[in-house]
Amino acid sequence: MNHPAPDEATLQRLSAEIDACTPRPHHAGLLAAALPLIGPCRFALTRGGWYRSGGLIGAAGLRVTEKLDDWVRLQLTQCGEDLGEFLERHHGHELLATRHNGRTHYFVSPCGPAPWEFLQLEVEELQEVLDRRLWDEASPPNDVQELIDPLQPASVPAQAVGAPYYRFRRLIDMRRVIARLQEPVGSAPGLVRFMQEWAASHPDTHFSEHWIVALRDHHDRYNNAVVSATPISLHARELKPFHWNSALRGLDAARQLQSFDRAAGFAGAWYFHLVAGGLTPRVLAPALMHDIESGFGYLGDAETALLTGWLRVPYSL
Repeated sequence: MNHPAPDEATLQRLSAEIDACTPRPHHAGLLAAALPLIGPCRFALTRGGWYRSGGLIGAAGLRVTEKLDDWVRLQLTQCGEDLGEFLERHHGHELLATRHNGRTHYFVSPCGPAPWEFLQLEVEELQEVLDRRLWDEASPPNDVQELIDPLQPASVPAQAVGAPYYRFRRLIDMRRVIARLQEPVGSAPGLVRFMQEWAASHPDTHFSEHWIVALRDHHDRYNNAVVSATPISLHARELKPFHWNSALRGLDAARQLQSFDRAAGFAGAWYFHLVAGGLTPRVLAPALMHDIESGFGYLGDAETALLTGWLRVPYSL
């Protein structure tokens, strides 16, 4: 089950195959395309609510450009960087800017028993829709930035101008991520500790059955490359409305923890959501330890060890 990481040729084939797929419910075509290249994958989570700048549609729905920003800057160059001349040249052309509404689908493929031994496939699903009039004739822009990205756009109904489509985003080998996070040797940042605690308390349940990892590469103020890796619960949306009562003690506190764990689908969920995502209030931790010290035994050995370790050296993700 411990498969090698896909090589560059496989990644290029995977990207081409996914981009050629048509979005369908349950992503059956995409999963079938990925199977011979990276093995069996399963859908994990969708995160949406983002968009990208699109193109420009003219009168009668004719396409003017695919990339609004490039077109605007070229036209301004032809107008000698004179915004007034640009507006006069295109006055009355009924130009409509579009945007690409996006969602990111996450798929996972375990490739070993350790929590970090899995591939995470990320695929965007986008659809181009009408967004706004290029500018408001009653309140013309003062500069090119207001033209490209206005603070108060002249919005129009978000009518679709194209079919939904997939775009391959990336394939993450979590084994490489964890190896990178553990450099220099001996360091164990948050995600590594989180996964180690998962392995100790859930030896029969793979990490990827309940979590994905949001990964972001950036540079710190000294221009050093930094990778940020945050676990994202597959059940966060369902768990967010859970109402915690931090004043409960004893058996009432035990029933509250059990209720949360049942909603999450695994034992000790209250602890892991205390560390990642903040769905469990932190004030709960010392209250639970007070119960343990008072003789209540509703926490098992594994959860007691997790709580004790966290109170000694707390961390969050």
